[in-house]
Amino acid sequence: MRGWLKLTIGLAVLAGLLVGADRLALGVAEDQAAERLAAGGHMSQRPHVAIEGFPFLTQVVSGEFDDVRLSGDGMTVGDGRQQVALSSFSATLSGVAVAGDYHSATVRSGSGSGLISYADAARLVPGAERLELSYGGPGKVKASVLGVPIGQGDVHSSGNTITADGFKLSGAAGLLNGRLSALLGPRSFTLTQLPAGLSLVGAAPEPEGLRLAFKGEHVSLTG
Repeated sequence: MRGWLKLTIGLAVLAGLLVGADRLALGVAEDQAAERLAAGGHMSQRPHVAIEGFPFLTQVVSGEFDDVRLSGDGMTVGDGRQQVALSSFSATLSGVAVAGDYHSATVRSGSGSGLISYADAARLVPGAERLELSYGGPGKVKASVLGVPIGQGDVHSSGNTITADGFKLSGAAGLLNGRLSALLGPRSFTLTQLPAGLSLVGAAPEPEGLRLAFKGEHVSLTG
């Protein structure tokens, strides 16, 4: 009986050591992945990286991670002219295959989202320095000029381009139809710098800003 007890205790201690080693290796890998993502230019700053699944070490042996989560505030996106902050960014990457001592990685598929404030979205619209945007309801944004509400339009995306169009003048703005028509024509901007190699697949107005949706397949994550 004592022999079985000693064996049980020994196995429990061994299991604890193995789990501890697995978690330690996981923490080191997540930290290194975050550093390489930032250094490789695929993220504007160091993200938080979480590698899901247990045990971690078996995934290391296979060279592929089933579920990797990225998140962070203050990531930036840009149109080639300037960059703006992307808040509440998060992404889930599936089938992350690593090679070359973890100096390169490809992603089988990934998806994510982030939020651009309306003030920053207006900054990305070329030639619309006086235009101010705000939430106008599902699928719509309101437009103002120098704080004066003038109408609302529809938001949609195609590829990495976000467009607001179909603006309809309202109230006193209708009296200035001729002068405002040029300002409220279709307005768009194209994002050329997106996080983690993902592409834009949607933009939806929310009270706090434009909610961007990202997706990608067979993209390079590092290297």
